[in-house]
Amino acid sequence: MEKIVVIGSNSFSGSDFIDHALNDTNYRIHGVSRSPEKSSLFLPYKRNANLNRFSFHQMDLNQNMSELKKFLLDVKPEFIINFAAQSEVGPSWEHPEQWFRTNAVAIAELGNFLKSQDWLQRYIHISSPEVYGTCEGTVREDAPLNPSTPYAASKAAGDLMLFTLVKNFDFPLVMIRSTNVYGAHQQLFKIIPRAVIFLKKGKTIELHGGGHTVKSYIHIRDISRGELLAMLNGRNGQIYHLSPSDSGISIKNLVRMICDEMGKDFNSSTTAVAERIGQDKAYIIDSQKARQEMGWCPSIQLNEGLRDVICWVEANWDEISRQPLEYMHKP
Repeated sequence: MEKIVVIGSNSFSGSDFIDHALNDTNYRIHGVSRSPEKSSLFLPYKRNANLNRFSFHQMDLNQNMSELKKFLLDVKPEFIINFAAQSEVGPSWEHPEQWFRTNAVAIAELGNFLKSQDWLQRYIHISSPEVYGTCEGTVREDAPLNPSTPYAASKAAGDLMLFTLVKNFDFPLVMIRSTNVYGAHQQLFKIIPRAVIFLKKGKTIELHGGGHTVKSYIHIRDISRGELLAMLNGRNGQIYHLSPSDSGISIKNLVRMICDEMGKDFNSSTTAVAERIGQDKAYIIDSQKARQEMGWCPSIQLNEGLRDVICWVEANWDEISRQPLEYMHKP
């Protein structure tokens, strides 16, 4: 049975990947995250019938790298997929060094260790299209990096370090950059679950910059399917974009869709506020490479996915209504 180590297993994307991969009986999965495991409200794999093939290990990339290296030498996984990152844009302006510590320095140390391990078949690294800056038109995998925020700059730095290992040591890297993911079990401060919760509570939704920023939303399970395909069939040294084929949607129109689904009036439920510093105008990337090389294609439409989030919030309202709705930064 092949072994997968998922770093950042408590993250929204990491936990969904685990849930998806557990449905394939070929894998034993080890999750690594810096915080204790959450409840099944945020970790869908905890309800998976194949949970006996999963184990969790609490380790921090910044504080426990030596322990993590020893663990990896003991397990010798065929595959490592790394979701771990400091990923919020706004707070990255306050302490950029913390974002670089996790997203660049720790990645440099981990990659340097892994480059000489002959048991590793593939290392899948989860990057971000924010490394390109504003993405408009056809942005392919060879687009120049032009980050606009400390978060994006730190991710770009880590990405560039990994590609030096590819060039000089044939490091088996496959990199994923996907557009904005969403779905049930997402962190509640993200725009889609937050909007649903605000509407249920009768609170006004703030639209930064009037909500004109264009983003491209894709359901988390479509992304997890693409990541597993890339792990198995991707070409080493390659970047793959995962995105829908549409031209994106403004935050304003996204919230309008949520209001319509919930029978709420958009105008009375929202208010425009100032734009956030460094906010890129659009994140639209081209995913033809993944579609042509790996046969990947998203299957969950946005209106269907939004209903899925609304149903999740409704079904878990007692627990969700007691949760904080703000991002809680941990250095």
